[in-house]
Amino acid sequence: MVANQDLKGISVLHVLDKLTYAGIPENLAAVKSFPGYKFTHGDICDSKLVSSMIEEFDCIVNFAAESHVDRSISGASDFVATNIVGVQVLLDAIRRSGKKTRFLQVSTDEVYGSIDEGSWTEECALKPNSPYSASKASGELLARSYNMTHGIDVVITRCSNNFGTHHFPEKLIPLFITNLLEGKRVPIYGTGKNVRDWLHVDDHCRGIYQVLMNGRSGEVYNIGGGQELTNLEITNLILDAMNANQSSIEYVEDRKGHDFRYSVDWTKIKRELGYEPQVKFKDGLMETVQWYRNNEAWWKPLKNR
Repeated sequence: MVANQDLKGISVLHVLDKLTYAGIPENLAAVKSFPGYKFTHGDICDSKLVSSMIEEFDCIVNFAAESHVDRSISGASDFVATNIVGVQVLLDAIRRSGKKTRFLQVSTDEVYGSIDEGSWTEECALKPNSPYSASKASGELLARSYNMTHGIDVVITRCSNNFGTHHFPEKLIPLFITNLLEGKRVPIYGTGKNVRDWLHVDDHCRGIYQVLMNGRSGEVYNIGGGQELTNLEITNLILDAMNANQSSIEYVEDRKGHDFRYSVDWTKIKRELGYEPQVKFKDGLMETVQWYRNNEAWWKPLKNR
């Protein structure tokens, strides 16, 4: 996905990306005009490459991840490599350099598992239920250990479900929008009553930036959107936005280990750093629907791979 974020205080923006199936160079168009922009095609698991780059960095934000839960269920090896080994490679490069480089690990609310009522605070236990969330929890714990053992300046964010433009069309919102545009039905796991908190990508990146610049070393910050919806509720909002009806829904067998509900308490980042989500959910959803309507040339080839 692509976010609109003012990069005040950052003079060089160096992107390292492996460009796997979901990596699309065109998504970087919005930042190519940034004065200090650079791009390197490479893998965070490549220790030699990462070590050769580390000297120029004062901070590293690790967005790199295999992130699709269904793919982790069918095969976990790529998730272990990128989400765990990749984090270790980045941290070891910082350790060996001796530089005071800040490392921000972008994580997920899925590391907490499932919660029937209330919301998780940053002190809640990690109980991941999928290979994806287990790999993200493992990456976090590695980052924490390097903070405690080696004194590396580490901060961690845990976000709720993201949505917005340029989202790879395997995730719920872009999959459903593009399916409807193609005249296809939308698949809902089980009863559709599973609950997620939705966070616009712009708000997520605002939160990450605030933690990067002002978060306390060694701390974890939840970043929430404040909009909890069942999968069926969000499906109906998409159907309404696209003038479709209930006949477009196809209920399918539930996903293995499907967490019922996610909900994060983001009081800490609000109190310490002044974070508040700014994008109203329905506004963000309508903008997203319209973007996919207008950009078939972007998403159609991805679905046809």
